[in-house]
Parts: sequence; structure tokens; C-alpha cells
Amino acid sequence: MTHRPTLGLDFGTTNSVATLPDGQGKSRAIGFAHDQALVQACRSVLCFWLDEEDDRAKPMMEIGPWAIDRFLELGGDCRFIQSFKTFAASPLFTSTVILNRNWKFEDLLAAFLRRLAERADSPFPRRVLVGRPVKFAGSRSDEDLARTRYQAALTQAGFDDIAHVYEPVAAAFFFAQRLTRDATILVADFGGGTSDFSILRFHHSAKGRHAEALAHRGIGIAGDRFDQRIIDHVVSPLFGKGSDYASDGKVLPLPLAYFSRFSQWNQLSIMRHTRDYQDLQKLARQALSPQKVQAFLDFLDAEASYHLYQAIGQVKTRLSQHDDAIFRLSFGRHHLQAEVKRADFDAWIAPDLADLDACVGEALLAAGLDEGGIDRVFLTGGSSFVPAVKTLFETRFGAAKVETGDQFVSIAHGLALIAQEADPTPWLA
Repeated sequence: MTHRPTLGLDFGTTNSVATLPDGQGKSRAIGFAHDQALVQACRSVLCFWLDEEDDRAKPMMEIGPWAIDRFLELGGDCRFIQSFKTFAASPLFTSTVILNRNWKFEDLLAAFLRRLAERADSPFPRRVLVGRPVKFAGSRSDEDLARTRYQAALTQAGFDDIAHVYEPVAAAFFFAQRLTRDATILVADFGGGTSDFSILRFHHSAKGRHAEALAHRGIGIAGDRFDQRIIDHVVSPLFGKGSDYASDGKVLPLPLAYFSRFSQWNQLSIMRHTRDYQDLQKLARQALSPQKVQAFLDFLDAEASYHLYQAIGQVKTRLSQHDDAIFRLSFGRHHLQAEVKRADFDAWIAPDLADLDACVGEALLAAGLDEGGIDRVFLTGGSSFVPAVKTLFETRFGAAKVETGDQFVSIAHGLALIAQEADPTPWLA
């Protein structure tokens, strides 16, 4: 299997990274040239618009930073899709209409990958090792459906030899390159939509490195959920959450369902094009704080989800190093601002941290180990920067065992390294 050129593909909820093995036990990340810079992580977003420069309006599509450029240029005159990986395992999501065409998940992913290959500084081979979560995002996620959709998308994108690897296993393989002795390691991979935990025992011998997978567990809690907590507690109240409207002589609270969908990046990408938008227009006329609901509608009209994503990211980055941050969001005539304290943020995500901790406990139980049986802990993914997340693992395993690093590329490099194994089969999902 190893003689064919192979792409290591980490398609993430937030970012995507592609790597190629060098045949010498190393790998390199494929670069993407943007604004005279070569970037390795490409944002997993798409932008659709109509090119009306000629007599016929031509549908256009772009991805990553080029999609963001186009979105910022066009504002509301486009469709901006983000976090669409979280649709992969959802039986509730069948398709969405974009520029008068139905797009299924596999169509979105295939289009993203084809454009990613066109933007790459190296051609993509036809064989691919693709990372996948241990548990896909969604309360009713269908693992078989997600795998079928991945297969269809990757085939549409031109790959003819497709294998899947659990994302934390790929990260573990990457991390194991620095091991000099036998060790049992726990890898915690925090993506945008899911957090996955794998426990593997690595052995060194004259014949090389060998590993035994002891347990895999996953949960649909990760960076997007932390974003959701900030939106729920800081942003949604600015858009009317917690306020009332008048109906048939009664004063009623604005339905929370609109705000729960608003706080999810994947739902926000399509919310303007659903019945929710029409219902909000009616509520704006009945609301006791109509200016807040109108701000909500103006936000959706402006297709300002990326601006919100940036603002939330800036708050989380600030809170990773300081005790407070200022949330700022501007769109159209609106300029919103609110203070966020780290102590409050930690309290908001406390239930999520408890669920993450319980999932780690399930992995240890499945492996037949306690904390003392883990030699090293490797944290990867964007949410490993959150102080409360790192503290959770340091408290449980001891700070000396916990390491972080290469948060955004470890999975993709691990995939390329696995592709060079004489027999990569034991690593496949």
C-alpha cells in the first residue's frame, strides 16, 4: 500500500490541513498562497455569489481565506458557509439551496476539496488517508451516514483509494515520534465540533515502533460549544434573548429556539434562508424591545457570521491570557460591545468541562487503566489553548505529564506518517 503517493487530509470543522509523506519517514504540509504568504491551515469555509460582470449572472464559489476576502467585499450579497463538517452525520440535514441549486453535504465537501487542490502548491495524489472524529458532532449523529457521505465526497473530488483514520490516533502517531521509550499515552484532540480521546501503548524494538490501541472515546463538545456559550450569554441578549413580546393581550418571552439555532455556526450559515427569519420579522413588530430583534434581523441580512466568529475568537484569545476581555461586533449601523470576564466564561463552560472529564474517564475505564497508568498526555486542537481545559488535564494527570504543541497540524502530519508504514492497516478506523 505504501508505494502510492498519499495525501494526509485533516478536514476540520474550523481549519483543514493537507500533507504529503516524503518517503523517508517525514512529512510536509502543503502550502496555500494567499496575500503573498504561504499558509498551511485553510479555513473550512465556502462563499457563493453571482458574478454579474457580463450579461449572464454566473454562479461562483471560493473557499478558505479567498472565500473570506470575497465575503468581506460583497457583504450580504453572498452565501457564507462555515462549520459544515457538523452536518456530516446529521440525518436531519439533507440539503440547502444556494443560488437556486440544492447542495448536499457531499456536494459541499467535494467542491471544497476540488478547490483546495486547485489552490495547493502541489498536486493532490489520488490516494488519501482522511481523518475522522471518534464521534461525529450532533445529538443524533449517524456514523454510517457520515462515512457514506465522506466516501461520496472524496470520490467526487477525484480520489480512488480512500482510507479513514481516527483523528486522535493520527495525532498520537505524530506525538509518538518524540518518544524514546515505551509509553502509554492519552491524546486529547479538541476540534471545532468534537473532542476525541485515544489511549495507545507504544513499544520500541529493534524492528521499529509498534502500538496497541487500548481505547477510543469521543463527544460532541469542542470549540464551537465554547463559542456557543459566549453567544448565549453575551451576544443573544443584545439581540433580544430574555426580552418579551405582546400577543393577544399577553406578554410572552421571545422563544429561545431562535437563539439556540443562532448560536450554532452551521445553523447560522442558513438561518436567513429559513422560516425562522420570517417569524423574527413578525416578532419584531410585537417585541417590547423591537430594536434588539431588528438588530438580530440586520445581523442576518448583513451575513455577518464571519464578523461574529472573529469577535468571539478575539475574546477567547484574550481570555486565554487575561482575566477579562471586551466583545466588539460591528455590522451596518450597529456597533455592539460587552465585557466578558474569564471567571464567567469558566463558569459557562463548566458543564462542558465536566462532560469532557467524564468522557476521559470512560476512555480510561475502557482501557482498564487509572490515571497512574498514563505516562504522557498530549493535547492538540484549538481548545487546548483554553486555560480551563489544560487545567482539567493537569489536575487529573499531573502537570508534568501534560504537553501541547502543533495544535493545528499534528493530525495531518500523523496521517502522512501512517501512510508510510509498511502496513498501515492497524491504524485505520
